[in-house]
Amino acid sequence: MAKEPARVLVTGAAGQIGYALVPMIARGIMLGPDQPVILHMLDIPPAAEALNGVKMELIDAAFPLLKGIVATTDPVEACSGVNIAVMVGGFPRKEGMERKDVMSKNVSIYKSQASALEQHAAPNCKVLVVANPANTNALILKEFAPSIPEKNITCLTRLDHNRALGQISERLQVPVSDVKNVIIWGNHSSSQYPDVYHASVVTGAGEKAVRQLVADDAWLDGEFITTVQQRGAAIIKARKLSSALSAASSACDHIRDWVLGTPKGTWVSMGVYSDGSYDVPPGIIYSYPVTCENGSWSIVQGLPINEFSRKKLDATANELVEEKALAYSCLI
Repeated sequence: MAKEPARVLVTGAAGQIGYALVPMIARGIMLGPDQPVILHMLDIPPAAEALNGVKMELIDAAFPLLKGIVATTDPVEACSGVNIAVMVGGFPRKEGMERKDVMSKNVSIYKSQASALEQHAAPNCKVLVVANPANTNALILKEFAPSIPEKNITCLTRLDHNRALGQISERLQVPVSDVKNVIIWGNHSSSQYPDVYHASVVTGAGEKAVRQLVADDAWLDGEFITTVQQRGAAIIKARKLSSALSAASSACDHIRDWVLGTPKGTWVSMGVYSDGSYDVPPGIIYSYPVTCENGSWSIVQGLPINEFSRKKLDATANELVEEKALAYSCLI
């Protein structure tokens, strides 16, 4: 029996990340090679013509899994019946703008899109927020879509997770697929903490700890962390454009693992609603190590946290608590 098509929403679909992401979804990279999809693409009215161009290209690519396309500037039409929502659209910070100005614009965007999802998405819709500030945009969305279960609202830190895997792979000259269980803790910002204390590499002689193989704590506790934290800025400097390809690819990874499950013995990083695990304040969206099974994620519990890591976990949590206060002040 052929599967029913899944309806997947991409907001900001005419933008750079959207343009990289929609063909990946249509090709089955996000939900698997046997899952038909209907793509819902939303963008703002000034981008309507570009959005139509993206729709034309999707038609021209003749993707076998793509069973329909909705391309619209109307949030209600875009959100109707969607099973998965990838929220890429947001207001970018421009030169000279204060953080509060950016936050205020994103709060109003996410408030209105949350209402449209709340009223029109399919029951049990899964939401991934990509647009920055991703953690806090996801929190605002949760606030204004109270009927969507809190476990169904997440933000993207898989890009940072994949960047950390890539750095270890390059350093050790091993395939990236052999590196596993890095962790991104906290905020998708430069305060995030890429942690390799629990990471390992599959070798011919069995699994070995990353720290043992790298044998350079100064690099792991210094340059490695800052490289992952600042990677987005480095790509903008090199490309004169943001990291659209890797963001789109990691959004597919995030949803695929969430829906289809993480491989046994492996965890991934996801920004999820904190329940207080690892002494992180509850009530913020915080990146944790998670495993996924049967369409649901669970925070990996019981990992030892040393003093170095504790400080990093607390610093990024404090930033998120401040961001939350700033966002809520924009609602008044």
